[in-house]
Amino acid sequence: MMIEARGLVRTFKTKRGPVQAVQGVDLDVADGEIVGFLGPNGAGKTTTMRMLATLITPTSGTATVAGCDLAKDPVGVRRRIGYVPQSGSTLPEAVAGDEVVDHARLYGVSKAKAIADGQRLFEELDLPGLWRRQCKTLSGGQRRRLDIVMGLIHDPKLIFLDEPTTGLDPQARANLWEHIRGLRARGATIFLTTHYLDEADALCDRILVIDHGRIVGAGAPEALKQQVSGDSVRLSLADRTDDRANAEAGRTHATDAVIRIVRELDGATSVEAVADGVNFRIPRGGSVLPGLLRQIDAGGIELDGVEVHRPTLDDVFLTMTGRSLRDDSPAPADEPEKQKEVVA
Repeated sequence: MMIEARGLVRTFKTKRGPVQAVQGVDLDVADGEIVGFLGPNGAGKTTTMRMLATLITPTSGTATVAGCDLAKDPVGVRRRIGYVPQSGSTLPEAVAGDEVVDHARLYGVSKAKAIADGQRLFEELDLPGLWRRQCKTLSGGQRRRLDIVMGLIHDPKLIFLDEPTTGLDPQARANLWEHIRGLRARGATIFLTTHYLDEADALCDRILVIDHGRIVGAGAPEALKQQVSGDSVRLSLADRTDDRANAEAGRTHATDAVIRIVRELDGATSVEAVADGVNFRIPRGGSVLPGLLRQIDAGGIELDGVEVHRPTLDDVFLTMTGRSLRDDSPAPADEPEKQKEVVA
């Protein structure tokens, strides 16, 4: 295992008393995996990542990261990992290329190799011609890609990426996705957080869902989607009458009839009438529809349209946490700023 953690806890002291930002996290990441670590704001994602990257000390629990014990050999962990923080790490007045070379030298990379590898990464991550530019003159997206170059310059086998594509335009995001896949193809392991569900779906072999400091779900994206109760189906009913009262009466009769038919289907859940028809969820919605439509037609009911939507990762989050991944409502503190550690 590239990462093996058991019972990780991180407690912070706040003015209101101790707050457990992470409450007993167990997780495993195999060599060569791309693992997405996802959850709503304040769920404990960044705190957990910072513990695994040795940036903060766990209050309790154990972990082995890149073959080194997190508590006994944090220096060994640091030598083997790359870390790209969400907030960035470059100095505004520094020259971009100098920042990359200096960062590589801290890992024992020769200056010549650091320059060669850094300029190659600049080309791969769409930063051509910016090697001698001051960081403060770069756009937000360019600075983000520079952060990623710095995290990769020493060729780590385990890379932590905290919201790596924040601030990137669609083309730059797609470019970075390809680069991440290329890193995995060369044997690297990627552990990333993201608020972009399409990113997690496209990139990750497995997803870990954290909420209120605990892992509440884990699995491949498709497996997690299958845990949601089926595909979402909407049946829109036709309205062919001119008189409004008759139309509403006809719609009510047709709606009731469709609901009765749908409820007889094996596995149908969340059956409800809506303004223009009926919504429900059912496993393998596409394969169920032909028979369902024949029954509705036999009942003399006319439809205006049919929509089938497979579960999304946002549906997974709503099911597991009761809120969307991008929910900005307050949540338990995820590493409260300037708080003191509570010693276990």
